[in-house]
Amino acid sequence: MAVETLKDIVKYAANTYGEQAAYRYKLKKEIAEKTYNELYKDSMAISRMVEAFGLKGKHVALIGTTTYQWISSYFGITCSASVAVPIDAQLPADAICELLNRADVEMLFYDEIRKDVVAAVKESCPQIQKIISLQAEEEADGILSWKKLVEEHQGEYDTEINPEQLCTLLFTSGTTGKSKGVMLSHRNLTDNATCLDMKIPVGTVSMTLLPINHVYCLTMDIIKGIYIGVTSCINDSIMHVQKNLKLFQPELVLLVPLVIESIYTKLKAAGNLIPKKMVAKQAFGGRLKTICSGGAYLDPDYVDKFAEYGITILQGYGMTECSPVISNNLEWDNRKGSVGKLLPNCEGKIVDEEIWIKGSSVMMGYYKMPEETAEALEDGWLKTGDLGYIDEDNFVYITGRKKNLIILANGENVSPEEIENQISKADLVKEIIVREKDKVIQAEIFPDYEYAKKKRIRDIPAKLQEILDEYNSTAPVYKRVLDLVVRETEFQKNTSKKIIRHN
Repeated sequence: MAVETLKDIVKYAANTYGEQAAYRYKLKKEIAEKTYNELYKDSMAISRMVEAFGLKGKHVALIGTTTYQWISSYFGITCSASVAVPIDAQLPADAICELLNRADVEMLFYDEIRKDVVAAVKESCPQIQKIISLQAEEEADGILSWKKLVEEHQGEYDTEINPEQLCTLLFTSGTTGKSKGVMLSHRNLTDNATCLDMKIPVGTVSMTLLPINHVYCLTMDIIKGIYIGVTSCINDSIMHVQKNLKLFQPELVLLVPLVIESIYTKLKAAGNLIPKKMVAKQAFGGRLKTICSGGAYLDPDYVDKFAEYGITILQGYGMTECSPVISNNLEWDNRKGSVGKLLPNCEGKIVDEEIWIKGSSVMMGYYKMPEETAEALEDGWLKTGDLGYIDEDNFVYITGRKKNLIILANGENVSPEEIENQISKADLVKEIIVREKDKVIQAEIFPDYEYAKKKRIRDIPAKLQEILDEYNSTAPVYKRVLDLVVRETEFQKNTSKKIIRHN
């Protein structure tokens, strides 16, 4: 069957994988399981419910952590030709209400961990007609029960869906400026999830660790996972990652660089007395073979570092506006230092050092932001804002961000990321931001205080200055760092764990 919409994906998965486990998750002290057939059945019940409420085609928001209820509701919304609006569960209630209003949301599914949002919504979002708790057993105070509604609306469902129509509205958690509502069509998401065969065997066990409102998790962990027939284990809390890795024993996980870096610090802390592959087995449950990295820049050295522990890191590159994957390294087709080869449905070009991308994954535009849309898209080309190059074999290399570029008084252009990546190789440097300050390049560093304590480094600023002096000794004059600020606290980050740059 042709796969052009999310309804096609869920139906294909049920037809192909049927009674195989689609999801595993903890339910009290037991491991619960949902099959591909159950996922399809429950998604169709949600579609029928949306139509019964007279909200077909409307915007429906989801707030919460990764749960089976969230996932089946997402597919239920989108399979009814309505628009799913995943919202970041970590935002304060007033910020959530602002996004719900901006996105013209008329129905809300929420997780009990954000019960506080309900009162704010009732007060500030008059257009929301129905509120559904993903966990409540019974209806109470006008709040509907997901469980009851799914039981009441069982049955087949079908409706016409145009692959080009709006499917999902995702708000970017930008590192600068106001978040934008990225409009992604059924084709955008479906093509991104299905166009590249990564040769992942059916039944491979994965574990979802990233926030589900982020498109990297949504497209790769959830939509692609369903399409290729993996069994996804749901991590119930960031506090239980280690315990859940041992419980579910995944073979594959998707991670952002910050998490990869912190995992490596823990692996290294085990020392050299135990063989590295044994350390990895103890840390990851014994079966982990592959980590897919995305969401930000990862120092390519980590690929070699994890290989010593018997784990392959496949680095990719993408952005929400591209549904999100633009390029990916594969086990049998990769280049160190690159962020992978362009996906089969993408073409790229370089304009004034900036990477531009065209293809079926490129967004429809920003919701109700025509000026920002016109700025980002030109003749179907998405201006990524990333600086870099594409080699003759279509491998992509990133050198920095256009908007972060430092333009010095002598006219030289300096990419702060390039300097940050060099300096952050030092164990003492935990986080770093490089910027221009008073016509010189300044580095603001949050040191690894635990490392300093372990290595008995008493004068941290002096040691950091030594690191900068070593970098400066080989750097061109205009790229030298001449000012140092030492932080006592971590930098503020967005929910994708990227440092927020205050320019």
